[in-house]
Amino acid sequence: MPNCFERFRYIKKDKKTEDNCNSDNCHVENSNSSSVTGNVPELLIGNAKLLEERLKRYEDENEQISSTTTLIDRVTYLRKNRENDVSKAIANVEDSMNVDLCFVLDCTSSMLGHIQAAKDHILKVANYVNSNNSNIKFWVGFCGYRDHNDQDRLQIFDFTNSIKKFETYITNKVEAKGGEDLPEDVLGGLSAAITMMTWSNATRILIHIGDAPPHGRCFTEGVNLPNKYDRYPNGDPYGLTAKSVLKEMQSKNILYHFGMINNTTDVMINIFREIIGEFTVFDLKTTGSNPSILVDKFCKATSSAIFSSVTLTTTLRNSKSIHNLQLKKLEINPLEPDWTTLPEKIGEILCYVPPETLNEVKDEFYFINSNFTVQNISFKLAPQPFSVGAERYAFFALDAKLGQDKKLVIKKYHDIKASSMEQYLESVEIFSIAYFLSNKFNIAAKRVGVNKKVTFIDVKVLCDKTDFNTYYTVEKYINDIEFKRFNVNSGIITEFHSILEAFAHFTYQYTKGYLVVYDLQGGNLHDEFLLTDPAIHCIDLLRFGTTNLGKNGIQKCFLANHKCNNICKKLKLNEVNSERKKDGNLFRKILNALICASK
Repeated sequence: MPNCFERFRYIKKDKKTEDNCNSDNCHVENSNSSSVTGNVPELLIGNAKLLEERLKRYEDENEQISSTTTLIDRVTYLRKNRENDVSKAIANVEDSMNVDLCFVLDCTSSMLGHIQAAKDHILKVANYVNSNNSNIKFWVGFCGYRDHNDQDRLQIFDFTNSIKKFETYITNKVEAKGGEDLPEDVLGGLSAAITMMTWSNATRILIHIGDAPPHGRCFTEGVNLPNKYDRYPNGDPYGLTAKSVLKEMQSKNILYHFGMINNTTDVMINIFREIIGEFTVFDLKTTGSNPSILVDKFCKATSSAIFSSVTLTTTLRNSKSIHNLQLKKLEINPLEPDWTTLPEKIGEILCYVPPETLNEVKDEFYFINSNFTVQNISFKLAPQPFSVGAERYAFFALDAKLGQDKKLVIKKYHDIKASSMEQYLESVEIFSIAYFLSNKFNIAAKRVGVNKKVTFIDVKVLCDKTDFNTYYTVEKYINDIEFKRFNVNSGIITEFHSILEAFAHFTYQYTKGYLVVYDLQGGNLHDEFLLTDPAIHCIDLLRFGTTNLGKNGIQKCFLANHKCNNICKKLKLNEVNSERKKDGNLFRKILNALICASK
């Protein structure tokens, strides 16, 4: 059987319009093509069968449309629906950029270094976050706790957008003192932060840092320490429980992160996860006497918490969805199964013929079922996912004919009908276009001396014939790669790389503003970025699924935050804000003229 992941190669004669450029000095190839936007085009009306396939992808996500509704009415209805959905999504993105960031710290005697690091790192975090994400604004607050018999058991500094006030408060008001037995008033500290502070922004982050568990036998049993004395072995003397505190936290859409200092909190972490699902645990253990190392750890932890929380809030939008995802993460198994114990399945790989011109990219009818080639495959599928994201599970899989030499990754949407393949087609369509544009980018980049490539992992649709025609996407498994998210569909840059931001800019200019490829994630290798699962913002809202935020997405989630870098300049890409600058200059000229005329 041929290798299902060897790329199909079709040689077509290049069009002259794609080999030339309007500007003699421009390194971006140019193509003349039309796009389908606005009202229903005559072509769509005249080709009902092709349009049916397009519309089905979006009708599955909306209420059932009457079978008697005309084709034109269906298109109009779906387009209006998408416009409304996108408007809400953009508003949600903008709201999510406003962040409440609360540090909840154990302030007993052993925590002096961590209290100092909490103060020293916050300005560095603000500068780092805003260096590439000026649209993120955050307010910082503090809640310190000690133990029930300590003076100043709780200390609260409510949210402020003044870094200076935050630093001054910790310097002058917060002292490491108290603490007799092993446990501390953890639940009291968390409860105070949740109920006594003014949480008002869309993204709400609580970073809890402590070196001791709460009171109660359930938190101290199993802790390997010689002195496990607990003054309150029956739990919090005021009746607080982990469940009541954490459920209150969830009801307020507050995202919990923990900074671990030692192993005495391991049992607490497990109990908390049973209640609220998976959450991030940062390593804040001290090593040696160099305080800058701890400050750096704080910076990485806080920056990561901000980026991941803003992304989660933008994507899932409500506490129930976030909680469901956190619980799903508890179901994963990161280990490969014993393949010899698993049954062999029979399936079909559905492969698009990749586009080779910009006209084909913009032609929504190019990506239809009739353009598929089909290959048979025998495969094995792990019973549990090894990873889960906001939209999909990822499973280990194996090409049964090629064995261990051909490991695969199979992805399945959380909430989609098993028999429907429309949403999976969107994923492959997005990959095919990202692949086409990355090839064009790599050619242009090489001409100007940029040799590190942007490459997308090949994605195909898999139909499981053994399991009632269940659909998945399937791609190669890449060994020994550290998976990272470099930027996000909402416009956040989580790890800046000039090549990747220039690639996104290139996709915008090459397609003449028709689309932007973003949400870039994968591995940063020596000679290439190996990427998977991108998203596309496109002016045609009836393409590329619900992650497509349309013209507003291009403007507000990419152009508004993009700063041209050295790669953009080498490629001679147009400054993305030049048009807005022209408009602003024109407005100022008109305003000045009116002022002069009125004198």
